[in-house]
Amino acid sequence: MHSLLSQQRCTKSTSYSRQQVLIVDDQPLSLAFASAEIEDICNPIQAHSGEQALQLAASEQPDLILLDVHMPDISGFEVCRRLKQNPKTAHIAVIFLTILDEEVNEEQGLSLGAIDYIAKPFSPAILRARVRNHLLIQRQRMQLQRLAQFDGLTGLANRRSFDQALNAEWQRLTKLQEPLGLIMLDVDAFKPFNDHYGHQAGDQVLEQVANAINLQMQRKHDLASRYGGEEFACILPHTDKKGVCSIAEGIRAAVYGLHIPHRTSTVAPWLTVSIGATSITPDTESSLESLIAVADQCLYEAKNKGRNQVTVK
Repeated sequence: MHSLLSQQRCTKSTSYSRQQVLIVDDQPLSLAFASAEIEDICNPIQAHSGEQALQLAASEQPDLILLDVHMPDISGFEVCRRLKQNPKTAHIAVIFLTILDEEVNEEQGLSLGAIDYIAKPFSPAILRARVRNHLLIQRQRMQLQRLAQFDGLTGLANRRSFDQALNAEWQRLTKLQEPLGLIMLDVDAFKPFNDHYGHQAGDQVLEQVANAINLQMQRKHDLASRYGGEEFACILPHTDKKGVCSIAEGIRAAVYGLHIPHRTSTVAPWLTVSIGATSITPDTESSLESLIAVADQCLYEAKNKGRNQVTVK
């Protein structure tokens, strides 16, 4: 889930040069040859053994692995099996490179989860074409995954991603016994704004508010999301009530500081937001639902007290 948080700030580049391909072969000449052939379409990294391949796959998270079958320590088939059993590496595409060309060997490799099989000696042009095609597929898959995780209008995490991230942080911070902060906010008098200025202007406002919120997310694990309609939510791990209050007030001031005219508002001449926030240290006696309920109640109170303010409990 941490990968999702970092994507919100900097989406991985989709250029060939930014994608990594791990080449695994115990023969130095084979490694050098394969690396030289594809270095202009990706960033090749090398492993000289099965064990090293498993370590690099987990640490570097390459987009593709070119894996030799015959190696002295662990066979390529066994490496592939372990890669697919590890949740951290199971998603990485694997292409076998081998002198084996019998149908039974190809079937074994594909049944282990490999996506392709290239027999040695291979044509440099074929190698480049296969790598290029599979990297393209990987980029497309990542783009689809991003669309499934992020709100199309604001670019923030969507409700589904928020729910997943909040649950993951709850579990993680329960073990660490560290506080988890939650902010819920709502654009004040948004319906009158839409009725007066039009829905296109309303969409533009939501984009501006989302950007103002996201700029307040300064740490790696902080996550801003569109909770629904004109409502937003922020997950703030390792943040106590004082810290949550400071960030919430920063968001309120940032939105007000946009000076977006709102003639139909009874609160202020500019667009404003109301914010409810809380922080608790998760344990066996508390629940995720109670955290959300408290933040939601605080938001309700901020609205009732006159809006354009922060309520923290």
